[in-house]
Amino acid sequence: MSKATSSQRSQENMKLAGYTWMLLFLCLWGLLTCGEANQAETLRSFLKSRLSRKPAAAHSLAWFHNKTGYSPNYVQPQDGSMEADKIGALPGQPNAVDFDHYAGYVTVDSQAGRALFYYFAESPENSSTNPLVLWLNGGPGCSSLTGAMTELGPFRVNSDGKTLFRNIYAWNNVANVIFLESPAGVGFSYSNTSSDYDRTGDKSTAEDAYTFLVNWLERFPQYKTRDFYITGESYAGHYVPQLAYTILLNNKNSNQTAINLKGIAVGNGLIEDITFYLGRFDFLWTHALNSDETNKGIHTYCHYFNGKDPKQCDDFQNRAYDEAGDIDGYNIYAPLCQEYSVSNKGSQGSVNSFDPCSGAYMISYLNRPEVQTALHAKLSEWHQCSSFDWADSPATVLPIIKSLMASGLRVWLYSGDVDAVVPITTTRYGINILNPPIKTAWRSWSNNDEVGGYVVEYEGLTLVTVREAGHFVPSYQPARALTMISSFLQGTLPPP
Repeated sequence: MSKATSSQRSQENMKLAGYTWMLLFLCLWGLLTCGEANQAETLRSFLKSRLSRKPAAAHSLAWFHNKTGYSPNYVQPQDGSMEADKIGALPGQPNAVDFDHYAGYVTVDSQAGRALFYYFAESPENSSTNPLVLWLNGGPGCSSLTGAMTELGPFRVNSDGKTLFRNIYAWNNVANVIFLESPAGVGFSYSNTSSDYDRTGDKSTAEDAYTFLVNWLERFPQYKTRDFYITGESYAGHYVPQLAYTILLNNKNSNQTAINLKGIAVGNGLIEDITFYLGRFDFLWTHALNSDETNKGIHTYCHYFNGKDPKQCDDFQNRAYDEAGDIDGYNIYAPLCQEYSVSNKGSQGSVNSFDPCSGAYMISYLNRPEVQTALHAKLSEWHQCSSFDWADSPATVLPIIKSLMASGLRVWLYSGDVDAVVPITTTRYGINILNPPIKTAWRSWSNNDEVGGYVVEYEGLTLVTVREAGHFVPSYQPARALTMISSFLQGTLPPP
């Protein structure tokens, strides 16, 4: 490869210069340090990279039907089994664990050697009748073990990075929950064909997740007819609707496994690019994190507000992040993880008080060889997020959401109301584009005799907010999150 000329280097430097404060902002607003990529940083870097090349194509259902080389042979030869995947005990787990849990690999392409890693926690009670729920974290390219270990899973990690404590508000109280590391290259998931990583994108991710489910149900046949729901957050605003649509398409084929899909729930999800940018900067301004002058400049000069000066737009966006200061974008009122140390003197955690350094404890725990062995994972260095040159990502998934609404599936969009990464304003602006008729007017809902959030039911879609919750809703408000997801699974609105 020839060396870049000084002119080329200068042009590259100019491109990067506009992003300097944005990247600094990501470091300050992330759950972890910049040495370990996190969900917010990955999403922001991905979106900026996409905008720096060319506008993303708008979504159409024809785009989704256009497969790009991934095999339709969904049932694949497998090495694993339900019995082999059962976990005896996780290192450092608390006493009296009263549910079965499993972990391992499901091959999604035997020829390429591509396999996805999962962790599955059954319900302590009523596991034989409770629904089956799939959880997906976003990124794109971030591990759903984040959800398992810091959000809705049955355990969280103590500050020693070695022991676990019970999450009494875990979602496996009301459902049997699968946490899937997707796509290949994320967490413990892998491919033996390196070119797979070069073509990773929305379509291939949905296809592989579908193939995972078909083969996982062969391994756990008792769940084949169980009510099934897909949930997730952040960039899973793409993953979840696209996988649901893939399932509905394949359910029409008599020779495919029929998956009993009943609904989807997406938390603080990226669903539409223009409303994402509009909603983010309006959230900063309306929460007193930006000046009037900066907000006016963004509305005037940014292309997603029909502005015509990208340089001025970048300047005002950078000013917006600078004005917001050193805060946690996941939860604008939460403390930052300042300095942490993982040692034998770590304190016992509490599910009622979220530790901002929880992500660091999780990384330390999942990189312990004895933990990886207990999880039946390949011994490797585990990272929370992986970097991909994402092959495809539409500018909006609203057409798919609209199709899912028309299909009769239960469709919920929920949002923590103090998240600035993908804030509630982005979701409301996206729903405004769909403009569905209101079925049940906006009202508050309750948890433990206080307002847990707000809800409005539209024809085919429900919007729920969770009060005082950030981007990771179950992390910050676990009790309210459990009430919310319980209502979703029961097909009722959260209690007034």
